[in-house]
Amino acid sequence: MKEFDVIVIGAGPGGYVAAIRAAQLGRKVAIIERESLGGICLNWGCIPTKAMLRSAEVFHLMQRAKDFGLKAEGAGYDLDAVVKRSRGVAKQLSGGIGHLMKKNKITVVMGEATIPAPGQVKVKTDKGSEELRAPDIVLATGARARELPGLEADGERVWSYRHALEPKHMPKELLVIGSGAIGIEFASFFNTLGAKTTVVEVMDRVLPVEDEEISTFARKAFEKQGMTIKAKTTVKKLERGKGKVTAHLESGGKTEKAEFDTVISAVGIVGNTEGLGLEKLGVKIERTHVVTDEFCRTGVKGLYAIGDVAGAPWLAHKASHEGVMVAELIAGQKPHPVKPASIPGCTYCHPQVASVGLTEAKAKEAGHKVKVGRFPFIGNGKAIALGDPEGFVKTVFDADSGELLGAHMIGAEVTELIQGYTIARTLETTEAELMHTVFPHPTLSEMMHESVLDAWGRAIHY
Repeated sequence: MKEFDVIVIGAGPGGYVAAIRAAQLGRKVAIIERESLGGICLNWGCIPTKAMLRSAEVFHLMQRAKDFGLKAEGAGYDLDAVVKRSRGVAKQLSGGIGHLMKKNKITVVMGEATIPAPGQVKVKTDKGSEELRAPDIVLATGARARELPGLEADGERVWSYRHALEPKHMPKELLVIGSGAIGIEFASFFNTLGAKTTVVEVMDRVLPVEDEEISTFARKAFEKQGMTIKAKTTVKKLERGKGKVTAHLESGGKTEKAEFDTVISAVGIVGNTEGLGLEKLGVKIERTHVVTDEFCRTGVKGLYAIGDVAGAPWLAHKASHEGVMVAELIAGQKPHPVKPASIPGCTYCHPQVASVGLTEAKAKEAGHKVKVGRFPFIGNGKAIALGDPEGFVKTVFDADSGELLGAHMIGAEVTELIQGYTIARTLETTEAELMHTVFPHPTLSEMMHESVLDAWGRAIHY
C-alpha cells in the first residue's frame, strides 16, 4: 500500500488545483483520474465550448464586414474544422495539466477510485488495482449531464453537451431544452452558423438565475438573431424517427407538436457520487450532491468534497478556490471560506452575460433598501467603435451603507469586465471607492464607473 499525505480523487479544475496547492505546501500528493486530466471543464466543457463560440463570433463578424468598411464576400464555415480546432485547444490544455503534475511531483494514477475505509483509496486501473493510503482525501469527482426520462441523449438526433461538441451533422431545425448557460451557449453557436433554433425553458424567462432585466434584454437579443424562445414550456415527450424528432411541448395546459432534426438536452447536472462507497462511510448525500460545511468538510474525518460534486454554484473557478482552501486547511492554515455570493458567473452567448452577487429582486427580498444604477453600451465610445453598442451594466447597492450588493451585465466582453466588481466585493468596497477610481478611456470599463455614478444620480454620459 502506497502512503501519501493527501489523495485527490478527480483531476478537474477543483482536483488538480487542490493537488498543486497541497504539493506547494510540502505535502506528498496523489491524484486519481478515470478519464482525462483537466476533467470535464478542460476536455468537454468550459474550454472547447469557448473555442467553438469564438469561431461563431468570427463568422458573425465576417458577415458584418461591410459595417466596418471591409469586404469578406462569400463567407462560409467548415464545421469539421471548427470542431477540430476546439478539440486541439482542449488537448493542448489537458497536456499542460500533465506537465504541472510532474513539475509539482504529484503522483498521477489513472483509474476508478473507491474509498473502502477512511484514509484508504482503492484504484481499479488498466493493469489491475492499486491501494493508496492518506490521512486526508479530497473528493473532486465533478458532475455529469442530468437526463430526464424520455429525453435521454442517443448521440444521433438527441444530443448531450458532449455530442454537441463533436456534432455528427449541422442541425437545420434545432431544439435546445434548457436556457441556462450550457443550453444558451449551444443555441448561440448553432444559431449563428445558420440553424433555425428554438429554446424551451420551464421557468418564466431565459437565463433564470440572472437579474430579470438581463433576462429580458437577452431574450430580445436572441429573438432579434432569429431564435424562437418558449418560456414556461415543458418537453413532455420526444418521438424519434428517421432523421427527425417530434417534440411534444406543453405550455399553459396545452400541448403542441413540433418537428426538429436535432435536440440538445441541457437540463442541469447531477453529482458523480456513485461507486465511491460514500454511503457506507456515512457521507450525507442530498439531491446527488455531497453535503459539506463552509470549509468543504463532509463530516467524515479527513474527507473533503469540492466543486460540482459538492453542489451549486457549478462553476470551475468555484471548484479551484475550494481546492486551494481545502489544501491550506489540511496544511494547518486558516483560510477564509469561499463565499458563494462573491463568485462571478459568466455565459458566453452573443451578447455575453456576466454577474456577481445579488440580483435586484434578491437584494430586496433580503431586506435591503437599494440604490440601482444602469448604463447602456450605446453611451460608451469604445462600444460604438467596436460596432457592439447593444447591452447595459447594472449595479445594485445598499442605500444606507453603500455596499455593492450585486452587478449584472450584458454585452460585448462583459465576461472580462465582471472581475472588476468581483474584486470590489472581495475588498468590501462601497460606492465611494468605486466613484473615486479612475477608469481608462476609451474602454468598455468606463460603463462600470458610470453605472455606479448613476445609482446616485451622477452619471455623466447618459
